Amino acid sequence: MVKILFVCTGNICRSPTAEGVFRHLAGRAGLDGRVTAASAGTHGYHVGEPPDPRTLRAALARGVDLSSQRARRLAAADFTRFDHILAMDHGHLAQMQRLAPPGATAALRLFLDDAPGLAGREVPDPYYGGADGFEEVLDLCEAGARGLLDRLARESKFPRREHIG
Repeated sequence: MVKILFVCTGNICRSPTAEGVFRHLAGRAGLDGRVTAASAGTHGYHVGEPPDPRTLRAALARGVDLSSQRARRLAAADFTRFDHILAMDHGHLAQMQRLAPPGATAALRLFLDDAPGLAGREVPDPYYGGADGFEEVLDLCEAGARGLLDRLARESKFPRREHIG
């Protein structure tokens, strides 16, 4: 079982979207039971809350249901519980690197680093903007999730699929 954790600031917009999109595409690729995904925030602003209503609406319009997710804060145990912890932006990545305890085993990197043509790019925070920002986050999360699934296939974690999602 490969365990993935997606991380943003408050765990109500970007990281729950990445988690939901990744789960959706992994399920469509027949990988249920071979991969697990979760999300967390670097801050505890929204612990216990569902994703932002705009996030929920935008994702559901694309067939991705995030309604069962609840925000939580990144914990020290996550650095050994997960195989990959993926940051939505450079600030999150730097904070994760600072928070990683001795003995951490998770690979830390930017979420979009596996997406063709998007390495080094950030998933922008849509919280203070309009609906188009949530659509952009979904587009980027779809690209990132496909890239991650391709990476895992290249690493022989899963059988390669001609088309994922």
